[in-house]
Amino acid sequence: MDNRLWAELLKAHVQNGRVDYDGFKQDEAKLDQYLAILSATDPGTLSHHHQFAFYINAYNAFTIKLILTRYPGINSIKEIGGFFSNPWSKKFIPLNGFKVNLDHIEHDILRPRFKDPRMHFAINCAAKSCPPLLNEPYEGDTLESRLDDQTRRFINHPGNTFLKNGTLFISRIFKWFEADFSDNPLNFIRRYADDALKQTLDNTAATGEISIQYLYYDWTLNR
Repeated sequence: MDNRLWAELLKAHVQNGRVDYDGFKQDEAKLDQYLAILSATDPGTLSHHHQFAFYINAYNAFTIKLILTRYPGINSIKEIGGFFSNPWSKKFIPLNGFKVNLDHIEHDILRPRFKDPRMHFAINCAAKSCPPLLNEPYEGDTLESRLDDQTRRFINHPGNTFLKNGTLFISRIFKWFEADFSDNPLNFIRRYADDALKQTLDNTAATGEISIQYLYYDWTLNR
């Protein structure tokens, strides 16, 4: 899978998780070239890890394209759609010989086929509260380390995970996809917590049960 165009776009227009949609708009022809490569690829010819990386890159790249169809006239991805549709149900993605939507990639391919909750910290929904978009493509050969890095980075950011008076405040991602985290987000968070967060969790658990509260999700564009 040739991700060189995507690598150039991400390096030029993504810094610290912030996306320069104006820059992407200027480079939309190059983005379209990359999307054409994705659409022409048969993922069935790729190994497991390379398939996983392919679908993550496809989700992220086509999400950028979806924003550009209305940019600069929108401030949130949720402004795309109508009374009976939402941005994730819009069928605009040529993939495997079919026109599919972002929901199809996420819920019919990524979640059931790969069964790896770390994917939730790799795919990006163009919102401020989303895990930040990595400024390089996902590649099959380095996928494991990239998924671990992105998961740790998101969980250990003090704005995404913090304890207050015995309550653990966490992203709504853990609520929406609770089953993907074995119905126990606390265990998953502890697995990826750095030493400081893990110690705080252990100290709080030693004095009583930790309750969970989900943070407000900001759907404003991540620019």
